[in-house]
Amino acid sequence: MIKILRYTEYLYLFVALFSIYRIYTDWNVDQNSVYLFMFFAVVSIGMYFFRRNYRKKFERRQRDNQE
Repeated sequence: MIKILRYTEYLYLFVALFSIYRIYTDWNVDQNSVYLFMFFAVVSIGMYFFRRNYRKKFERRQRDNQE
C-alpha cells in the first residue's frame, strides 16, 4: 500500500513537470492552453505535497502501532 502511495507522488510530480514544459513551449502560441497547464501544474504540486504528508502520517501510524 505504501509503495503505491509513493508512486502516485511521483506521478503528480511528472504531471507538474510536463505542465511546466508545456507552459514554456506554448507561452506565445496558445494562451488558453497555457492557463490550463498552469492550473494543472499548481494542482499537481499541491497534490504532491498533500499525498506526501498523508503517506508520512500513515507510515508513522503504522510504526507506532507496531511498537
